[in-house]
Formats: sequence, structure tokens, C-alpha cells
Amino acid sequence: MSQEHYFSATPAVELTKHVRTLNIRGTEHQVTTASGVFSGGRVDLGTQVLLSHVPDPQAGLALDVGCGWGPITLALCDALKGSDSEVLAVDINTRALELSSENAKTAGYSVATFTPEQLEKYLLDNDLKLRTIWSNPPVRIGKQALHELLLKWLAFLADDGAAWLVVQRNLGADSLAKWLSAQGWQVEKAASSKGFRVFKVTR
Repeated sequence: MSQEHYFSATPAVELTKHVRTLNIRGTEHQVTTASGVFSGGRVDLGTQVLLSHVPDPQAGLALDVGCGWGPITLALCDALKGSDSEVLAVDINTRALELSSENAKTAGYSVATFTPEQLEKYLLDNDLKLRTIWSNPPVRIGKQALHELLLKWLAFLADDGAAWLVVQRNLGADSLAKWLSAQGWQVEKAASSKGFRVFKVTR
């Protein structure tokens, strides 16, 4: 099946929802997943690798880039619970945004979800900087689009912030790390597991 609908604002595939209980970074969550959203029935392997290797985030503003139905968003909420923090989620797919918001509410969290245009305006209008970015970025959108996406959100990273990215090795993980370094970012390979690299990106 084509994955194009995952990267569409309004997926063409008919909506089919499923409720299931999944373990997300050590916490059981009841979640609603759906057709037309990336990894609609499970926590995909790349996200599992990311969540098993990232340290707890710093308190402050955190962002899940390409949130899908929200496993990374939920992991950020769990890790930041009780701190003075806010978790944001961004995706081009409106179905994904609805699911992320719904799943956060089910878990007792309030998460602000945005399309890319909405989030950029929100961050700029409020002069906000991100302490943490966690992302399994949509590599399959193509190299140029991926580069533009990463540079857009990395630009909002605080001086003491960190972005953690997971990328499949055979889909250009090492070349992406080299490219980010060439753009002036500090890139550290934090882990390598199950065919994926986990990178820590800082200023």
C-alpha cells in the first residue's frame, strides 16, 4: 500500500479506528489508532528504538515532529509529568492531529496540536524556544522536503536544547547526520539499533 496518504493533510483512505493497549516507553496506554496515519496499528520499530534510547527531556517546551497518532507525544507527556512543561505536537495530517489530541486526553494530558503553518505562527508570535524535540521524521517525503522540515523546527531550538532523531540506516541516516553537521549543528550518534540510528542534535 502506498504511504502517500500518511503525508497528506486529509487522507483519502476510509477512516477505520481501533482501540488498543500499547506499551510506550514503559507505560501502558489505551490508544486509538486509525487508517491513513503512519504506523496505524502499533508503535513502529523506529519509534521504539528512539524511545528506548532517549534520556528524559529537560523541563520546558517539548515538541513531537511528525506525531502520527501520538506515541512520542505520550512518551514526552509521561516523562515531563509534574514539571512546569508544555508538550506540542505537529503533523501535516489532520487525522493524526485529532488522534494525538484524543490519546493525550485519554491519558489525562493536555497537548496542543498544530499543522506546520499553525505551529510556526504560534512559536513566532509568542517568541518561544524549544528545550526538547523528539522525532521519527518522515524520511520518505524526500531529501529536500526532509531537510526543509528539520531546519524549520531546529531553528526554534533553545541554546541549551536538544533534538533527538531516529533515522533508518539504509534510508540515509549517516548522510543526513553529515548534512546537519554541514549546516552548523552539533550531531552525536547516540545509539545504533535494529537498523536505525539515534542522533542527538544541538547548537
